[in-house]
Amino acid sequence: MSTYLSQVWQLLRNYVRDIRLQEMPKTTSVETEAVLPLGKSIKADKSVKFAQDNLQSDLWFQRLQESLKKWTISKSGLTSKIGDQTSGPLPSEFCLRVGDRQMHEEIYDLLGNGALKPEIVNELMELLVTGKKIRLELLFWRLEDFYRRWCQGEFIDGTPDDNLPQKTRLKLAAQNITIGLRQVDIYTGLNVLILLLELHRYAQERDELKQKITFYPSAQPDTDNFFTSQLLRIINYSDALEIGNFSSIVGQFLKGGNFRSAYLGDANLTGADFRGADLSHAYLGDANLTGVNFSGANLSGANLGDANLSSANLTGANLSGTDLSSTNLSGANLSCANLSRADLNRADLSSTNLSRADLSHADLNRADLSSTNLSHANLSNAILFGANLSEANLSSTNLNHADLCRADLSGADLSHAILNGTNLSDTILFSTNLSDAILVAADLSYAKLNGAKLNNARLNGAMFLGADLSGVDLSRVTLNDADLSGVILSDADLSGADLTDAILFGTDFSYANLNSANLSGSNLSGAILNGADLSHSNLSYAILGGADLSDANMEKMTWGKKQQWEDVRGLETAVNVPEALKEELGLN
Repeated sequence: MSTYLSQVWQLLRNYVRDIRLQEMPKTTSVETEAVLPLGKSIKADKSVKFAQDNLQSDLWFQRLQESLKKWTISKSGLTSKIGDQTSGPLPSEFCLRVGDRQMHEEIYDLLGNGALKPEIVNELMELLVTGKKIRLELLFWRLEDFYRRWCQGEFIDGTPDDNLPQKTRLKLAAQNITIGLRQVDIYTGLNVLILLLELHRYAQERDELKQKITFYPSAQPDTDNFFTSQLLRIINYSDALEIGNFSSIVGQFLKGGNFRSAYLGDANLTGADFRGADLSHAYLGDANLTGVNFSGANLSGANLGDANLSSANLTGANLSGTDLSSTNLSGANLSCANLSRADLNRADLSSTNLSRADLSHADLNRADLSSTNLSHANLSNAILFGANLSEANLSSTNLNHADLCRADLSGADLSHAILNGTNLSDTILFSTNLSDAILVAADLSYAKLNGAKLNNARLNGAMFLGADLSGVDLSRVTLNDADLSGVILSDADLSGADLTDAILFGTDFSYANLNSANLSGSNLSGAILNGADLSHSNLSYAILGGADLSDANMEKMTWGKKQQWEDVRGLETAVNVPEALKEELGLN
């Protein structure tokens, strides 16, 4: 240690002298500067402390670089041949210049006094991947072996005379650096973990290395023990110093990592970067994942029940078959995510971005999707029973055969949405925008549609049993073959609507606007049309038995030659009845 400090001091003296020489007037000689008191020079130059820190950092980085190279060199001076081995302990034929014991001690000395910064890691990885003398496979194996032992507490549990964290702590204390024993151990292990994660990410992008360098931070899952808990124990150990310690140190290096089948229940991973990571079949129930970046990650089959994913980024993530029941996803970004067959029962998805997401066959029973953006999303065959979709954006969304029974869609935008065969029975659709939507064979029985907009919608073969459509905008809507028996359409706007062959038995059209509507072939038996505007409408071949046309406007209406007018009520008070019809009915 004393030799090292003397080297540092000598380099510092030379560095300061060079700076002072550059700042001296041109008339001042080198000899004059050489005899100036060094202490006074240091006090006069405010940049010396900064220079000293940089010098120490450069020396440390150089030592780390040389050590990483040295750890992969055999005693013969050449890098050992590894062959096709991809995992497990190092082969017995390896004869390395630096043995395990020395390497472990050097790791603690180099990495036990603080967390690696991203810029240092990036520079180090650049040197590793471009250096021809470092065999990455061997370096990976040796670091992974250290990590495995560290996870098992081998070093911190060592005897007093063989305790590496304690030895490093005493060395730092000799340099007036105060640090706790656990801090030394945690910094060392987490820094090695960072290096392993970076080596794994680099290797997985290269065909010649991806099979040789594969890292499982939580240990490799097997059939006997489906979940692996090693990483969770490390997270909890790290957070014993300070809540969120693991996430703040390692969180930004988790991208592209392999966490398949890892058990991370209740883990605190706030703000971590899991971009492109494999978390398939992992358990993350009740975990704190606020603001986590999961974009492009594989979470298929994972369990995130009751987890907090508020404001998380899940764009393009694979969440197929994932358990997200009762999960908090408020404000999260799930655009283009795959959520097919996911369990989102009672999940909080309020104000979430789900545009273009795949939610086909997903279970969204009683989920909160209020003010959520679901535009162009695929919700075909999804279960949304009792879900809250108020003020949600569902424009151009595919809801074919979805179950929206008793859902709240008040104020939602469903313009241009596709709802063929969708169950909308007993659904709240107050002031909902369904303009240009396709609802062929949809079930709207007992739906509350007050103030809804259905103009230009296609409702062929739709069912409206007991529905309230009073005052609704149904202008230019297609309702041919639809069943509107007993439906209330008073004051509704049906101008230009297509109601050919519709079943309108007992339907209430009082004071409705049916101007230019096509009612040919429809069954209007017992329908209430008093005060309705039937001007320019087409009633040819319609069944009108028992219909009430009192005070209706029949101006320029079209009817069939063999139209049956028996039992039609209110014709005597109807207005603008065509003269030809008056003569036919003998009303003159």
